[in-house]
Amino acid sequence: MKRFRVISCSVFRREMAEAARRSPCHIDLTFLPKGLHEIDCSLMRKRIQEEINDVDEADYDAILLGYGVCNNGSTGLTAGTIPLVISRAHDCITLLMGSKERYLDYFQENPGVYFKSSGWIEGSRNSDEINQLSISTRNGLNASYEEMVEKYGEENARYLQSTLTDQTRHYGQITFIEMGVEPDDRFEHQARKEAEQRGWRFEKMRGNLSLIQRLLNGDWNERDFLVVPPGRSTDASYGEDIITTKQS
Repeated sequence: MKRFRVISCSVFRREMAEAARRSPCHIDLTFLPKGLHEIDCSLMRKRIQEEINDVDEADYDAILLGYGVCNNGSTGLTAGTIPLVISRAHDCITLLMGSKERYLDYFQENPGVYFKSSGWIEGSRNSDEINQLSISTRNGLNASYEEMVEKYGEENARYLQSTLTDQTRHYGQITFIEMGVEPDDRFEHQARKEAEQRGWRFEKMRGNLSLIQRLLNGDWNERDFLVVPPGRSTDASYGEDIITTKQS
């Protein structure tokens, strides 16, 4: 039986647990805070690499990453003595939808959509450590209006509050991705309520566990997965393959 260690964003906690239950392989799961994608990509990369380095590789056949490229936070990661496997995905929505093609088609047909899932809602509050490291915190963008006035002046404060701190101004729809792993309908209701409060459209769509399942099953075709050989590193690709390898 193949043995895999999974290092994943906690947004996939329920999905990974279900896929591990179904997998014919032995799976050990480790989850890192969802908010890592909100900090500088070099710090996110460092945190994931530390987790990779801590794995006792003699116990496993490969390390699997529950991430997309995620603002380049998963590029520059180096495999040790066993392969490192990651989905060819720009971000986590691809993994929830089951393919990058389905994600692209939906996004093109629904511009201005903000996605939610049970994992996104459960992990909406980051730890104090993540909040302190986040880009918005380090640049003062989550400060009060009064604090911004004191630091930047009134005119600049008005600009910052109306533009940089309004992270939802380009959105007009919330789409809740139902994965079939939710304990009840509380997360859908929460997403629907948020859409109503913002005056946005709401839609529910069925997600697809197949990409996550194939990752944990060891079913890695070249189109959907990158297998990083020992001693090599992940690197961003600006083609359809999304992520590639480079010599360390």
